[in-house]
Amino acid sequence: MFAELSWRSVAAALGVSSTTLVHHFGTKEQMLDAILGRLREQVAAATAEVAGDGADLATAARAAWTWCADPRREATFRLFFAVYGRAVQSPDDYADFLDRMGAAWMESLCAAQGPDVDSATAACRATLVTATVRGLLLDLLSGGDRSRVERAAEHYLDGLAGAG
Repeated sequence: MFAELSWRSVAAALGVSSTTLVHHFGTKEQMLDAILGRLREQVAAATAEVAGDGADLATAARAAWTWCADPRREATFRLFFAVYGRAVQSPDDYADFLDRMGAAWMESLCAAQGPDVDSATAACRATLVTATVRGLLLDLLSGGDRSRVERAAEHYLDGLAGAG
């Protein structure tokens, strides 16, 4: 996928020169890492924004799902899963990416469970939320029926109520 991605096409889409991109990022992989780093920050911020108001895990998870499932972000998540798939295939080459992948989001989801939930339980629940949201997003991106996937998401998120 990265070999097919040209600096020229990305530059044209952004309205800048390819020289500017090369100067700013160095390599296509570094550019993609920066883009995906920003995506990680945005998902974590969307979750933390709600969780920061004393929200519970269900509310924080719903905020993350709503943000991620927005149809306007489809192209972004297609890119995310393309890079994520490549990273899973070559974990040594993408160790930093994989290590950082869910750290900020996990932190937000753990914090949303409050101080009374032990850290192992909070991490387990946050992992389940992360994995479920990713799976639902993959279903949407693979041509899944949006209504069916949204109903499944609602069912899952409703089940989180009272989880901390």
